[in-house]
Amino acid sequence: MSVSSNVVAVHQEEFERTGYTLVRGLFSTDEAERLRDHYMDVRRRGPQAHEFAGHSSTDRDPLKRYPRLAQMHRWDDTSRQWLTDPRIDRVMTALLGRSPYAVQTMLYFKPPGSRGQALHQDNFYLKADPGTCIAAWMALDRVDEANGCLEVVPGSHRWPILCTEKADTTVSFTDVTVPLPSDGGAVPVEMEPGDVLFFHGALVHGSNPNVTTDRFRRALIGHYIEGEAERVAQYYHPALRMDGTELTLEVAEGGGACGEWTDTPDGPVALLTGTERTTRKHE
Repeated sequence: MSVSSNVVAVHQEEFERTGYTLVRGLFSTDEAERLRDHYMDVRRRGPQAHEFAGHSSTDRDPLKRYPRLAQMHRWDDTSRQWLTDPRIDRVMTALLGRSPYAVQTMLYFKPPGSRGQALHQDNFYLKADPGTCIAAWMALDRVDEANGCLEVVPGSHRWPILCTEKADTTVSFTDVTVPLPSDGGAVPVEMEPGDVLFFHGALVHGSNPNVTTDRFRRALIGHYIEGEAERVAQYYHPALRMDGTELTLEVAEGGGACGEWTDTPDGPVALLTGTERTTRKHE
């Protein structure tokens, strides 16, 4: 799919206003199907580096059979080509004003009956600075509320990185989350294979469990950092330019100030009055 200047302007406005924008049909359904088949074949080959079945996982957990893959672009040419695809670069450049750096790939299988992921902000993990990280989240299956589509909090990209708290690991495969203000709420983003959702590193997002009995919710995700970033967390090195060449950045450290909700006459406001003491090497 080519993205016209008029369409780009709409996506720019939506991204600035809400913190995310959905580009439908950026990849074809045939491309999505080939990628889906590719990663199912990778899964059948056995354990891979950086895979993760989640916190508090039991032997009956579907994620034990289909753990998330990560950093596939370091050993898989198909993943590397997708991560640096010119279509993604064009959208990212339009949204950010310059080409980004690519730092992570992930593949979620999310089989029937599997847990979701608690609400979180990506830059809690990546720590891109200056600027932030950006995600490109591509649906490989039809995704809806039943199979645990992504849910986002519109406008939360204007919030600081919030102080984390413990998540409910009976419904989330990750163990940290962020609190929402009393007037906040997440909205579902339903997608078709080949659609790509782009979203800001401070946008609060997550997903509910897959409550279907026969449908996967496979998704391919790339994480990028703004092109002026000078540092990122250790796990995400080395970064790639969008032409595929590597570059050296500084290592970002964890901790520091984080946002806590405070009631004001104008409503809840997140102020940097907290100190983040929880550390995670990656999402």
